[in-house]
Amino acid sequence: MRSLATELVTGPMTIYNYVDGRDGLEQLVTEAVLASATWPDPSGDWRADVHAVAEGMWRAVRAHPHAIPLILTRRSFDLPALRPAEALVQALARGGRSGTELLVAFRTVAAFVTGLAQAELAGPLSRDTDVSETTGRIAELPFAGLAEIAKAAAASDPEAEFAEGMRIVLAGLHEKTR
Repeated sequence: MRSLATELVTGPMTIYNYVDGRDGLEQLVTEAVLASATWPDPSGDWRADVHAVAEGMWRAVRAHPHAIPLILTRRSFDLPALRPAEALVQALARGGRSGTELLVAFRTVAAFVTGLAQAELAGPLSRDTDVSETTGRIAELPFAGLAEIAKAAAASDPEAEFAEGMRIVLAGLHEKTR
């Protein structure tokens, strides 16, 4: 709270007039990040719609990498923060899912979005780490598969990685609807 107060050029106690402690502040951050997600109106193609909503969520989370731990651990009942989740559920439902199948599909896509953002922005092969050092350390270990993906991470394009991951997820979801 002190560093926030310093940034706002105010005293730490002043912040408590606006938020309910650290938890309240973290909740507001989570809600603001989730509410910033955007996506186009439904297209009539459930797969394209799932991809569009997931991409909007992914971009919102990626824009605020320090908020990822909060997004993973905070639940929000703020309407703007719930809109991306509802849009994703509706897109998946247009693919013919309901009940438990809809829940599993929702959790699968949401986990992919948040997991990819977390891995890209905060994982051992994230863009904030020295991937060449990590690759070298992994190469010394008896894990050929990890060494291979560490090399791939060094040259990975986040946009292409997201698109390919969504292609894989959507192919699996589509297979179930056949």
